[in-house]
Amino acid sequence: MSQAERSRAEESQAEKSQARRVRPSDPQGSRHPLWTLGLLRSEITTLLRRHRTYALLGVLAAVPVLIGIAVRIETGGGGGEGGPDGGAGPAFLAQVSNNGYFLVFAALAATLPVFLPMAVGVVAGDAIAGEANSGTLRYLLVAPAGRTRLLLVKYASVLVFCLIATLVVAVSALAAGALLFPVGDVTTISGTRIGFGEGLVRAGLTALVVAVSLTGFAAIGLFVSTLTGSGIGAMAATVGLLVTVQILDSIPQLSGVHPYLFAHYWMSFADVLREPVYWDDLSKNFQLQGLYVAVFGSAAWARFTAKDITA
Repeated sequence: MSQAERSRAEESQAEKSQARRVRPSDPQGSRHPLWTLGLLRSEITTLLRRHRTYALLGVLAAVPVLIGIAVRIETGGGGGEGGPDGGAGPAFLAQVSNNGYFLVFAALAATLPVFLPMAVGVVAGDAIAGEANSGTLRYLLVAPAGRTRLLLVKYASVLVFCLIATLVVAVSALAAGALLFPVGDVTTISGTRIGFGEGLVRAGLTALVVAVSLTGFAAIGLFVSTLTGSGIGAMAATVGLLVTVQILDSIPQLSGVHPYLFAHYWMSFADVLREPVYWDDLSKNFQLQGLYVAVFGSAAWARFTAKDITA
């Protein structure tokens, strides 16, 4: 047996053990809210113990460090000439050498189009399909968890991963920025200055906005995961859909459909660094993500509750 097969077998056995541990002694126990919290805790624990999760978070943590090192080498540690003008990635990147705080925004702008959603797509696509593929899905349903409750727990665990992944990028960027560049008061996109403490609050709010921006895509990944029993197939389909939408959003001739694509308002997180915060595109982003969650969450529920579980 190869090392990869051995690792997958151990992971499958651990998941079966988790499924057995959350099983209540009587069916009535599964209706208790504390049992639901126990199932969620078990799911999150299993997710965070996987080697794949560590690998994804490690790659995300490395991106801000690489960006910071590249900027440090390019500028020789000196200040750049860029100003805090309107844009997202380039404007923030130009400010990194002047204030390492801006590495947080530059890193989020660099990872949000591909790296962050790709990691979320892997986790969401594997949520149901991976359990079916490894033979642990029926163990969870025997609990009895109830299909609706299990689906909600799976989605909640994906949302937790969205937040953790975003915070990993932000914290890694803040640490790298503080080590490689000077930090201090922050000049907002609007040209006003705020204290470093308030800047940290804005950075935390930005990470939360980015995590919320990924909720619609997470719902899509969960729906795809209910359509197949192959975890790899669900991951590939989810990531492929991400790439397709990103391409469509970059074609000017399709500007009429851009506002309806889940990725269109992702970069609106830059408006958090305006003074005052500009909420127009942010609210559109939140409403669009809510729409995708409602539509694809309902589709996932309809599919999963009617699906024959054979594995």
